[in-house]
Amino acid sequence: MSQKFSHRFEPTVLREYDIRGIYEKTLHVADARAVGRAFGTIVRRNGGRTVAIGRDGRLSSPVLAPALIEGVTDAGIDVVDIGVCATPMLYFAVYHLQADGGIMLTGSHNPSDYNGFKMMLGKKSFFGQDIQKLGAMAGAGDVESGKGSVRQQSVLDAYVDRVVQGYDGVRAQNVVWDIGNGAVGVNIAKVIAKLPGKHILLNEEVDGRFPAHHPDPTVAKNLEQLQQEVTQRGFDLGIAFDGDGDRIGVVDNKGRILWGDQFLVFLAQDVLKKYPGATIIADVKASQVLFDEVARAGGKPEMWKTGHSLIKTRMAETGAPLAGEMSGHIFYADGWYGFDDALYAGIRLLGVLGRSPKSLSELRDGLPNVVNTPELRFDCDEAQKFTIVDKVRDYLKKQNADVSTIDGVRVNTDDGWWLLRASNTQAVLVARAEARDPAALARLKQEIAANLQAVGFTPPAF
Repeated sequence: MSQKFSHRFEPTVLREYDIRGIYEKTLHVADARAVGRAFGTIVRRNGGRTVAIGRDGRLSSPVLAPALIEGVTDAGIDVVDIGVCATPMLYFAVYHLQADGGIMLTGSHNPSDYNGFKMMLGKKSFFGQDIQKLGAMAGAGDVESGKGSVRQQSVLDAYVDRVVQGYDGVRAQNVVWDIGNGAVGVNIAKVIAKLPGKHILLNEEVDGRFPAHHPDPTVAKNLEQLQQEVTQRGFDLGIAFDGDGDRIGVVDNKGRILWGDQFLVFLAQDVLKKYPGATIIADVKASQVLFDEVARAGGKPEMWKTGHSLIKTRMAETGAPLAGEMSGHIFYADGWYGFDDALYAGIRLLGVLGRSPKSLSELRDGLPNVVNTPELRFDCDEAQKFTIVDKVRDYLKKQNADVSTIDGVRVNTDDGWWLLRASNTQAVLVARAEARDPAALARLKQEIAANLQAVGFTPPAF
């Protein structure tokens, strides 16, 4: 143990699923070194010897990466540096290289001035109390000392070959791919070279400034270029990625956006042919249509907490072959490793479509017709957000409401359902509602507002 080392993080960077902040404001080079030193210590005390490290294309990543690597090696742990990559490629590297842990230097889908760290300890997610423990260890100087080695090793070709194994279509699909200048640009050309059909790449160059648009496929305006290209070219679909490649966006052949809980229906139906009766997991924000269609296909739908680390952990507990979130995190254990990989999910979707007599728009039009809101986000003080949700929960129980409390409150009514939860990553409350028609949806939105007002919180108009 070294008593000379001690580092305190800005508290806001120690988040539920990762460590993330604004470069040179809340996140600095010293933080990268401290993350490496403390995480390397945890790996060493866990009996490990090697950590794989990757980085995305953000402008600060080449500055932070050397400090991160230095921190890990100063804990006496060897580093395999796989270079610039998407987050799923780093996860893959941990398996492929049989490493004892992994750190991905990434700002995910956040604006270009953000950066951060996503971690794996062994093959498991490193989140929640693990991250708080890391911060406490750094502050106390509770770290090991040593001198680990560093070697560079590419896993690009191995990853590409492994991803393409997931394709099982019999009819070629013509696809427009929007990389959004994110880290998937490192591997996308090699992947599509191995696929049948016509393929067009948009914004392929990895550029941490994100000059085309913000790399978040859950925001409709970020998909406008993709929608236009798909319809103008008459292609079968469009696929988009977030900044670090763990979330997918999809556009059908008519240029319409399918959200994660919509195309997950088709992925689930396909997996359930192989695993009848299997559990399929989705987060509390997902449409009731998804849960109903999974049950109709012979599966066991399970609603779970929002958060990629939480979903991955639940998958391992239940043995579910597939899980997903409305936000576009898709997790395959069938044929894959159980982590969220947008490119692999896209390949599997192409396989589903390549074996279906129907187009993606025809599949979409075959789903029950409902209306819903996007995620509604209300600014709320960090110290109050969970308390407010708890008050709403207690208020609902007094009314004998039909409510699920898996993650916040999800309330079923004759009109449909509505959700209220506290974000684990931002100082906001998150709401969503789904109904059979617009009038019913308006009533659900009024119900959300009324319940918040009943506990002393006035939301903005929505």
